This record gives sequence, structure tokens and C-alpha cells, in this order.
Amino acid sequence: MMSNMADYTKEINKRRTFAIISHPDAGKTTLTEKFLLYGGAINLAGSVKGKATARHAVSDWMEIEKERGISVTSSVLQFEYGGCCVNILDTPGHQDFSEDTYRTLMAADSAVMVIDGGKGVEAQTRKLFKVCVMRKIPIFTFINKMDRDANDTFDLLDEIEKELGIATCPMNWPIGSGKNFKGVYDRQQKCVITYADTEKGTKEGSSTKIAFEDRESLRAHIGEAFMEQLESEIELLDGASAEFDLSEVRSGNLTPVFFGSALTNFGVEIFLQHFLEMATPPLPRKADIGLIEPTEREFSAFVFKIQANMNKAHRDRIAFMRICSGRFDANEEVRHVQGGRVMRLSQPQQIMADERKILSEAYAGDIIGVFDPGIFSIGDTVCMPKDKFCFEGIPTFAPEHFARVRQLDTMKRKQFVKGITQIAQEGAIQIFQEFNTGMEEIIVGVVGVLQFDVLKYRLENEYNVEIRLEKLPYEHIRWIENTNIDLKTLTGTSDMKKIKDLKDRPLLLFINEWSVGMTLERNKGLVLSEFGRG
Repeated sequence: MMSNMADYTKEINKRRTFAIISHPDAGKTTLTEKFLLYGGAINLAGSVKGKATARHAVSDWMEIEKERGISVTSSVLQFEYGGCCVNILDTPGHQDFSEDTYRTLMAADSAVMVIDGGKGVEAQTRKLFKVCVMRKIPIFTFINKMDRDANDTFDLLDEIEKELGIATCPMNWPIGSGKNFKGVYDRQQKCVITYADTEKGTKEGSSTKIAFEDRESLRAHIGEAFMEQLESEIELLDGASAEFDLSEVRSGNLTPVFFGSALTNFGVEIFLQHFLEMATPPLPRKADIGLIEPTEREFSAFVFKIQANMNKAHRDRIAFMRICSGRFDANEEVRHVQGGRVMRLSQPQQIMADERKILSEAYAGDIIGVFDPGIFSIGDTVCMPKDKFCFEGIPTFAPEHFARVRQLDTMKRKQFVKGITQIAQEGAIQIFQEFNTGMEEIIVGVVGVLQFDVLKYRLENEYNVEIRLEKLPYEHIRWIENTNIDLKTLTGTSDMKKIKDLKDRPLLLFINEWSVGMTLERNKGLVLSEFGRG
């Protein structure tokens, strides 16, 4: 067993924990699979869409996900590569499950943004990007699907800069796209890397490196036209693009950009190698006693996600924790700060999608799942019994769809309140009440409409309560930051509704976005926020 700090500092510094974010269908789960293929975690990569091989992606594990070919819950995957221990948080790209994605970003030290070369920056990417900016975590960009016809490369970079407000630094440059995709030019090594077919991307491919000086071989491989185009683009690039600066990357101001095709393994390993060099080991975390350094304190962690299984036979809840400092030992007792108790974490496990492995130890940077008998909430802190501090709360993200919820059988009031409160604890929904009333009128807010279906399904199946959902026209929600505001005297717009959350904090709902600005104008000094404090 490793007993001293020096031993486990080495283990902690090997960790790289990142989340993969993208718009639905940009190829994020496929990229995850290819990382695992290179890390030796799986031998054959089974793409979600890979009907030719009729395999399902390893990281999509709920039945609903396999049926629809979308990721609904975030999976946690771990593999070793090049002396690093890599933790990937594969997040749902499907727009109806984005709150889960937001929270997953709170557990990552960096993010990999996957963009479809044929579509560019999409709505989902913008939202998730806002969270990365809020946390100032490094963002690495992989422009995918170059084996299909892609937009102009300069336009793609320009769009990232304008839409997301981050400077870009291309680390390699694509030669052609679609049927004419020849490979990439590596700007650091000044060589062209061409690719051979890789059995539909199910095996690691072989690549040929040709020095840029070796014009003869290059011409033979990519042809005269692409040769000329590459020369002029590199000249333009060297003059116009931002210089590579690692400190700017690590502070989240500059994103290194890579091009490739996850489906056919073009550029995936190059991206992985560069990423592991540039990404940071586990970062310190803010707590109420100051910054908690990963290697300077004993075990501490926070809960960023609670997953209740939708399988009725196993009513298990798993709390996912991100270890922030030190080493976790399954035999030691820990303090659950918010619950005010010292306990041993039950069935600590590492979860590779649906395959669970019981753990005896883990280190800062790792993600572990523990059995939750209903005591944990999102944002809770766990630390050593002698310590007592709380990590900064996870923000509550603004729901975009609202409905009034009533139970059909008034005799089942107790089950209704219990069920809806527990599901809210997991963070799948947010519950609000009318201003000035109690729990008899409940307003549920969700980030994606599919969560209404999940709520209905789970209340009926797990709590035996039938509900009626009445959709409300509101789309915008704002938390009131001021502590001295009297809601009664607030002058709003005709489409504004005053509500409060379960902690009695006042909020405002609006149908139109412009009403937010008007309300701010009418109430001097009012401060509204899109994120609720955790």
C-alpha cells in the first residue's frame, strides 16, 4: 500500500480528467471509443452507427440509449496511455439531457470540444462552452468528420473565434475533405501525415509521414493541386493565426485545434498524444477554507451526479464523486459534511459504462461511484473525519421548459412529494413554487423536454403516482442576486411570473427574452443571473 504522500503524488500527477462536449451527432461517442481503442481498453471499436459491424458503443449503456443511438447519461471511462491514467467523462450530446452535461463539466479539469466539420459551431456547443468559460478550464478542439465534405477550414476557425469568443491555434491542417481527404499537415513537425484505410475504423490505422521539404514524395501522395493549395494556406496561416502559448491554453483563452475523422481513425492518436502533453494534472478546487491542493491534502471529493437506475428491480442510486485531493482508501471512514456523519462509503466502484469494478483505492482526479441510500445531494462534500470544509457548490443551470405538475390521486400526496423531491435531488428536474403558496402548486423546470417524460415514467413506476403535466409558456428564468429585494414591490412585465425555489430564493420567469432587459430597466439596482448558486 502506498502510505506516504510522495508515492501518491506521482499517481495523482499521472491523472488527466476531461469531459468531451459537442452537439448531438458530431461524433463524440465515436471519438471516445477510438481513445479507448488506442488505450487498449477495447480491441474493436463499435460505433453507435456502425450497422455494418452491428455493435453498440461501449459508452452508451442505458436501453433507451442503445435504442435511439444517443447518449442520455454521462458515462465515466478510464484507460492508461503513454504513462498517463486518463479519465474520460463522456457526456450526453442529446439536447434534452444537457443539465447532466453541465454538471459533468464541473468535475473535469479540461474539455474536448468536438465539432462536425460540415456543420461548424451549433447551439448546443455554445451553451456548454459558456460553462467552460465560467470555470476557465482549458478547451481542446477536434474538428471531426473530415472524411465527409467539410466547410472551408478558415471559415470553421473564424466561426469558433466569433461564436465562442476564444482564440484558435491550429496544431495541424487538413488536406482536402470528403473523398479527397488526404491527411493532415503537422505544423510543429513540418510534415504531412497521410492515412491508410483502417478496416472501417475498427482497428488502429497505419500512417505515413512525409517531410514538407520532400516535395517529390508529397506530390506523388497528394497531387499537384493539393500541394499548391497547402503551400498557400500554410503561408497564410503562419502569418495570421495566434501563436501557440501553453499558458494561454491552460487558462482557457486559446484553444488548440486538430482535424481528423474519428470514424476512420484519421488524426485521433495524434490528437490524444498532443492533448495529454498539454492538459494539466488534477487542478486545485475552491472550498470555503481556500484552495484545496490535490497533492497537499488527504482524501476529499464532491458529488457531481446522482444516477438512479431506471430498472425497477434494482432501486439503486449511485452517487458519482470527483476525488479532489489525496488517496481514497475503501477501508477508511470519511466525513459526509452536509449529512453531518462519519461513515464508510458503500460499494465504491469504477464504472466503465455499465460494467462495474469494485475499487479498493483511487486518487485525486479519479471519478468513483458509491452506493447512495438516499443521503447524498449534488454538490455534497466528502472528506477525512478530522476535516470539515465544503467545496464550492455546483451552480444550478437555467431550465428552459416549465410545467405545472399535479397528482391525479389526492390521497397519494406523500408519495408525490417524496418522489418529486428525490428526483429533484438527483438534479434531473428543478422544483419551484408559486410565490406566496406552499407545495400544493408545483412548477417543474427542465433543461430538455424529454425530462418531462422521464419524470412521468419514474413517478408512475417507482412511486406509483400518476401526474398531470400542464406545460407553461415560460422560457427564460433568472435568479435574483440581490438579498434586499421585496418581490411584492418589484415592477415587471405582463409576461413575468414570480416564483421561489425550495430554499425560498426568489426567481422570475419570462416568456420573452426582451422582458428581462425591461424588468432590469424598471427596477434600478436589480441584479439577475442565469446561474443559480449551488
